[in-house]
Amino acid sequence: MRSTPLAMAALWGLVACHVQAQQVYRCDIHGNTRCSHAPCPGAQAIDTSPTQGLSRATGTVQRHPDVQRAITQRPRAEAIRPITGKSPEALAVDRRSMRLSATEKLHCEWLDLRLPSLEAQVAQARADQKGQAELALYQARLQLRDLRC
Repeated sequence: MRSTPLAMAALWGLVACHVQAQQVYRCDIHGNTRCSHAPCPGAQAIDTSPTQGLSRATGTVQRHPDVQRAITQRPRAEAIRPITGKSPEALAVDRRSMRLSATEKLHCEWLDLRLPSLEAQVAQARADQKGQAELALYQARLQLRDLRC
């Protein structure tokens, strides 16, 4: 049986390991700043993706294994994009949601669509409405975390 490069690319895309970055939040509570994986009211999301810098001592590229996996996986995901019609990021979300029930998947999709609008509401809220907007964003982030979307 002869395998085609496209079939092999699809197989590698399905088998490849995924990198799941954990969201980290910066919380200012009573003047103290704390970082946590659990969201809090008024939290700011922090980008914690590993850097891809050079080593100053040797001049060689030093990458975290998760970053190297993501770099290796991206061309595979791009190769199967014509088949799936999904971006590498969308495929990573699909891999994480494989273990969820149909109801949980729908809830995760709804939350994914809702979070950007909630973040925009917090950014645009007047002072008297800011607390309520932050609370709604906090509750949505908690649900997203609890479902492990």
